[in-house]
Amino acid sequence: MAALEGLRQPLEDGEITISRALTSVTYPARIMLVAAMNPCPCGFLGDPVRPCDCPAHRLRQYMGRLSGPLLDRIDLRVEVARLKLQHHRRCGREESSAAVAARVARARSVQVARLVGSGAYANAHMSPRQVRRLCHLSPDAVDLLDRAYQRLRLSARACDRVVKVAQTIADLEGVARVRAEHVGEALSYRVRAGGVG
Repeated sequence: MAALEGLRQPLEDGEITISRALTSVTYPARIMLVAAMNPCPCGFLGDPVRPCDCPAHRLRQYMGRLSGPLLDRIDLRVEVARLKLQHHRRCGREESSAAVAARVARARSVQVARLVGSGAYANAHMSPRQVRRLCHLSPDAVDLLDRAYQRLRLSARACDRVVKVAQTIADLEGVARVRAEHVGEALSYRVRAGGVG
Protein backbone atom coordinates (compact mmCIF):
# COMPACT_ATOMS: atom_id res chain seq x y z
CA MET A 1 0.00 0.00 0.00
CA ALA A 2 2.89 2.38 0.66
CA ALA A 3 3.99 2.02 -2.97
CA LEU A 4 0.50 2.94 -4.19
CA GLU A 5 0.34 5.93 -1.85
CA GLY A 6 3.73 7.01 -3.17
CA LEU A 7 2.04 7.65 -6.52
CA ARG A 8 -0.11 10.45 -5.13
CA GLN A 9 2.26 13.38 -5.52
CA PRO A 10 3.77 12.34 -8.88
CA LEU A 11 0.24 11.95 -10.26
CA GLU A 12 -0.72 15.37 -8.91
CA ASP A 13 2.44 17.34 -9.72
CA GLY A 14 3.80 15.54 -12.79
CA GLU A 15 7.20 15.25 -11.17
CA ILE A 16 8.97 13.11 -8.60
CA THR A 17 11.66 14.08 -6.13
CA ILE A 18 14.25 11.54 -5.05
CA SER A 19 16.07 12.41 -1.83
CA ARG A 20 19.27 10.66 -0.83
CA ALA A 21 21.75 11.64 1.89
CA LEU A 22 22.42 15.38 1.48
CA THR A 23 20.88 15.92 -1.93
CA SER A 24 17.60 15.66 -3.78
CA VAL A 25 16.81 15.57 -7.48
CA THR A 26 13.48 16.25 -9.16
CA TYR A 27 12.56 14.43 -12.37
CA PRO A 28 9.60 14.92 -14.71
CA ALA A 29 6.98 12.24 -14.15
CA ARG A 30 3.98 13.18 -16.30
CA ILE A 31 2.47 9.77 -16.94
CA MET A 32 -0.72 8.16 -18.12
CA LEU A 33 -1.56 5.62 -15.44
CA VAL A 34 -3.63 2.63 -16.52
CA ALA A 35 -4.56 0.22 -13.74
CA ALA A 36 -6.97 -2.65 -13.25
CA MET A 37 -8.40 -4.46 -10.26
CA ASN A 38 -11.11 -6.99 -9.54
CA PRO A 39 -14.31 -5.67 -7.97
CA CYS A 40 -13.67 -7.85 -4.89
CA PRO A 41 -11.30 -10.62 -3.74
CA CYS A 42 -13.30 -13.40 -5.45
CA GLY A 43 -13.85 -11.26 -8.56
CA PHE A 44 -17.62 -11.69 -8.82
CA LEU A 45 -19.10 -8.66 -7.02
CA GLY A 46 -21.96 -7.40 -9.19
CA ASP A 47 -21.72 -10.35 -11.62
CA PRO A 48 -25.21 -11.26 -12.90
CA VAL A 49 -24.27 -14.95 -13.34
CA ARG A 50 -22.15 -15.90 -10.33
CA PRO A 51 -22.72 -14.36 -6.90
CA CYS A 52 -19.92 -12.86 -4.82
CA ASP A 53 -19.11 -14.89 -1.71
CA CYS A 54 -16.80 -12.37 -0.06
CA PRO A 55 -17.65 -11.51 3.56
CA ALA A 56 -18.33 -7.82 4.15
CA HIS A 57 -15.16 -7.31 6.23
CA ARG A 58 -12.97 -8.78 3.44
CA LEU A 59 -14.66 -6.54 0.88
CA ARG A 60 -14.04 -3.44 3.05
CA GLN A 61 -10.43 -4.49 3.59
CA TYR A 62 -9.93 -5.07 -0.15
CA MET A 63 -11.43 -1.73 -1.16
CA GLY A 64 -9.51 0.00 1.64
CA ARG A 65 -6.25 -0.73 -0.18
CA LEU A 66 -6.98 2.29 -2.39
CA SER A 67 -7.27 5.46 -0.37
CA GLY A 68 -9.64 8.29 -1.22
CA PRO A 69 -6.77 10.72 -1.95
CA LEU A 70 -5.24 8.25 -4.43
CA LEU A 71 -8.61 7.60 -6.11
CA ASP A 72 -9.12 11.38 -6.32
CA ARG A 73 -6.13 11.51 -8.68
CA ILE A 74 -7.53 8.90 -11.10
CA ASP A 75 -9.78 10.67 -13.60
CA LEU A 76 -11.53 7.77 -15.30
CA ARG A 77 -12.82 4.64 -13.58
CA VAL A 78 -14.78 2.26 -15.73
CA GLU A 79 -16.38 -1.00 -14.61
CA VAL A 80 -16.20 -3.73 -17.21
CA ALA A 81 -18.99 -6.27 -16.81
CA ARG A 82 -18.99 -9.83 -18.11
CA LEU A 83 -19.78 -9.88 -21.84
CA LYS A 84 -22.71 -11.94 -23.00
CA LEU A 85 -21.96 -14.67 -25.53
CA GLN A 86 -23.76 -12.86 -28.35
CA HIS A 87 -21.39 -9.90 -27.95
CA HIS A 88 -18.44 -12.19 -28.66
CA ARG A 89 -20.01 -13.36 -31.92
CA ARG A 90 -21.43 -10.06 -33.13
CA CYS A 91 -19.45 -8.06 -35.66
CA GLY A 92 -21.06 -4.64 -35.50
CA ARG A 93 -20.21 -1.61 -37.57
CA GLU A 94 -17.97 0.23 -35.17
CA GLU A 95 -16.35 3.57 -35.80
CA SER A 96 -13.03 3.09 -37.59
CA SER A 97 -9.75 3.68 -35.79
CA ALA A 98 -8.88 6.32 -38.38
CA ALA A 99 -12.07 8.28 -37.60
CA VAL A 100 -11.40 8.09 -33.86
CA ALA A 101 -7.77 9.16 -34.38
CA ALA A 102 -8.86 12.15 -36.46
CA ARG A 103 -11.36 13.25 -33.79
CA VAL A 104 -8.72 12.90 -31.06
CA ALA A 105 -6.19 14.88 -33.14
CA ARG A 106 -8.73 17.70 -33.59
CA ALA A 107 -9.48 17.72 -29.85
CA ARG A 108 -5.77 17.78 -28.98
CA SER A 109 -5.16 20.73 -31.31
CA VAL A 110 -8.00 22.63 -29.58
CA GLN A 111 -6.40 21.88 -26.20
CA VAL A 112 -2.95 23.00 -27.34
CA ALA A 113 -4.44 26.28 -28.62
CA ARG A 114 -6.37 26.78 -25.38
CA LEU A 115 -3.25 26.22 -23.28
CA VAL A 116 -0.68 28.05 -25.41
CA GLY A 117 1.92 29.77 -23.27
CA SER A 118 0.82 27.99 -20.08
CA GLY A 119 3.37 25.18 -20.10
CA ALA A 120 0.53 22.65 -20.28
CA TYR A 121 -0.51 20.91 -23.47
CA ALA A 122 -3.57 18.87 -22.48
CA ASN A 123 -6.66 19.41 -20.33
CA ALA A 124 -5.39 16.85 -17.82
CA HIS A 125 -2.39 19.09 -17.06
CA MET A 126 -4.39 22.21 -16.21
CA SER A 127 -3.92 23.68 -12.75
CA PRO A 128 -7.02 24.44 -10.65
CA ARG A 129 -6.62 28.14 -11.56
CA GLN A 130 -6.47 27.29 -15.28
CA VAL A 131 -9.57 25.10 -14.95
CA ARG A 132 -11.54 28.03 -13.57
CA ARG A 133 -10.16 30.49 -16.14
CA LEU A 134 -10.22 28.35 -19.30
CA CYS A 135 -13.13 25.92 -18.95
CA HIS A 136 -16.44 27.57 -19.75
CA LEU A 137 -19.43 25.72 -18.29
CA SER A 138 -23.02 26.40 -19.27
CA PRO A 139 -25.38 27.29 -16.37
CA ASP A 140 -26.93 23.79 -16.39
CA ALA A 141 -23.45 22.24 -16.25
CA VAL A 142 -22.57 24.41 -13.23
CA ASP A 143 -25.83 23.41 -11.57
CA LEU A 144 -25.19 19.69 -12.14
CA LEU A 145 -21.63 19.97 -10.84
CA ASP A 146 -22.83 21.85 -7.72
CA ARG A 147 -25.47 19.18 -7.01
CA ALA A 148 -22.93 16.38 -7.54
CA TYR A 149 -20.46 18.13 -5.22
CA GLN A 150 -23.05 18.13 -2.45
CA ARG A 151 -24.70 14.77 -3.06
CA LEU A 152 -21.58 12.73 -3.86
CA ARG A 153 -19.37 14.61 -1.36
CA LEU A 154 -16.70 15.29 -3.97
CA SER A 155 -13.48 16.98 -2.98
CA ALA A 156 -12.39 20.21 -4.67
CA ARG A 157 -9.71 18.17 -6.48
CA ALA A 158 -12.35 15.73 -7.73
CA CYS A 159 -14.51 18.61 -9.01
CA ASP A 160 -11.58 20.07 -10.94
CA ARG A 161 -10.87 16.66 -12.46
CA VAL A 162 -14.52 16.23 -13.42
CA VAL A 163 -14.41 19.60 -15.22
CA LYS A 164 -11.19 18.65 -17.06
CA VAL A 165 -12.74 15.38 -18.25
CA ALA A 166 -15.97 17.18 -19.21
CA GLN A 167 -13.95 19.74 -21.18
CA THR A 168 -12.20 16.90 -23.00
CA ILE A 169 -15.56 15.31 -23.85
CA ALA A 170 -16.73 18.67 -25.21
CA ASP A 171 -13.49 19.01 -27.21
CA LEU A 172 -14.05 15.55 -28.72
CA GLU A 173 -17.56 16.66 -29.74
CA GLY A 174 -16.15 19.86 -31.23
CA VAL A 175 -18.13 22.24 -28.99
CA ALA A 176 -16.60 25.15 -27.10
CA ARG A 177 -18.83 25.22 -24.03
CA VAL A 178 -19.11 22.40 -21.49
CA ARG A 179 -22.75 21.32 -21.18
CA ALA A 180 -24.55 19.32 -18.48
CA GLU A 181 -24.33 16.12 -20.50
CA HIS A 182 -20.54 16.45 -20.61
CA VAL A 183 -20.40 16.89 -16.84
CA GLY A 184 -22.80 13.97 -16.41
CA GLU A 185 -20.61 11.70 -18.49
CA ALA A 186 -17.48 12.84 -16.64
CA LEU A 187 -19.21 12.13 -13.31
CA SER A 188 -20.19 8.66 -14.50
CA TYR A 189 -16.49 7.83 -14.77
CA ARG A 190 -15.98 8.62 -11.07
CA VAL A 191 -18.89 6.68 -9.59
CA ARG A 192 -18.43 2.99 -8.87
CA ALA A 193 -21.12 0.42 -8.19
CA GLY A 194 -20.07 0.44 -4.54
CA GLY A 195 -20.34 4.21 -4.29
CA VAL A 196 -18.18 7.17 -5.07
CA GLY A 197 -14.48 6.71 -5.30
